[in-house]
Amino acid sequence: MRISEIMSRKVTSCAPEASIQDAARLMENGDCGAIPVVEVDSGKVVGILTDRDIACRAVAHGRNPQGTKVRDCMSNVPVTVKADMELELCCQIMEKEQVRRVPVVDETGKVCGIVSQADIAQKAPEHEVAEVVRDISRPSGRGIWAHTVP
Repeated sequence: MRISEIMSRKVTSCAPEASIQDAARLMENGDCGAIPVVEVDSGKVVGILTDRDIACRAVAHGRNPQGTKVRDCMSNVPVTVKADMELELCCQIMEKEQVRRVPVVDETGKVCGIVSQADIAQKAPEHEVAEVVRDISRPSGRGIWAHTVP
């Protein structure tokens, strides 16, 4: 199975110069938790912004949502995949990088879709779903949940 068979083709994206408030509105209107960040001129993916990025990199630090730019909160150099890639390879990449969403780019680097853990859960074979969910969700040791409270 190829990524093109399961990816979401309707992709909401934003520019690095947008405010995180505008980006949050795009997420709300698009009913999504992540949006690719693209260069205005080229349309190439330069980052990805998640609702978690907004919460942890802006809100938690008291940053102004109207004055804080997407570029200040986004994850730089996002993991991307190509539409003709085999789903199994995409799943391996998502597992290794522990990401729940991956922008799909064309041969020029422009975003043409997005693959989410939900897309895999709804459309992929069962064995792929279980493995992806388990491996993406394993503790990384980087977050608050990796620590125990005495």
